Amino acid sequence: MLKSAKILAIGGAHIDRRGQVSGAYVPAASNPGTMREDVGGGVFNALRSAVRRGVSASLMSVRGGDAAADTVSRAIAETGITDLSAVFLDRTTPSYTALIDSEGELIVGFADMALYELAFPKQIRRSKVREVIAAADAILCDANLPSSALERLVALAAGKPVFAIAISPAKVVRLISVLKELSLVFMNRREAMVLAGVAANAREREVVDGLRCSGLVSGVVTAGDAPVLGFDETGAFSIMPPNPRKVADVTGAGDALAGAT
Repeated sequence: MLKSAKILAIGGAHIDRRGQVSGAYVPAASNPGTMREDVGGGVFNALRSAVRRGVSASLMSVRGGDAAADTVSRAIAETGITDLSAVFLDRTTPSYTALIDSEGELIVGFADMALYELAFPKQIRRSKVREVIAAADAILCDANLPSSALERLVALAAGKPVFAIAISPAKVVRLISVLKELSLVFMNRREAMVLAGVAANAREREVVDGLRCSGLVSGVVTAGDAPVLGFDETGAFSIMPPNPRKVADVTGAGDALAGAT
């Protein structure tokens, strides 16, 4: 019997709130719509997909001492992921609130994630982290970790494959200092343009060349319903995603792809 791979994920696991406008979005005005709440986060979304494929997964994140923390804890347990997260009783659990239009496209996102900035650099220095990294076959992280924590993580990985999720155009720059040590980065086109230093109308070849020049050896770039672009040391390719019956919500789609990959 084959032994299942052990993945350690370090990064976001928090409350996701999504407000969807019922009709046409009107800026600077009250818009009718619906609000829903669940648990998300870059590495958590990816792990949910990975465990369905038989992977043994553990998650190290940080959360506060509020009701939201209990919700996050239950969601991790229900998914079958080993929870190695730290709890800070006097802090607020991170959250992400997205406003999407009636077609499921993102209008704006609001990230309340101060605890990630404060706690991850300290947590990554714990002796427990060295132990769980040593026991893992591969590491998955996301750009919710500050640059200092990412640098410490890849140093501790000591040659183990480290995969990363870009999270957002604003946070993807945190990966720059460790790009050469990463095995692969999952990102969307806007995040890729930031890393590659190319214009919005850049061709696929220019995007790949820019990412390689930045030090990245392989990556996957999504662009909504456009072809998924992938590259490694041997070349580049693109795959047309299947046509969805209906787009309900684009948030978290790239994270799910990372987990399935």
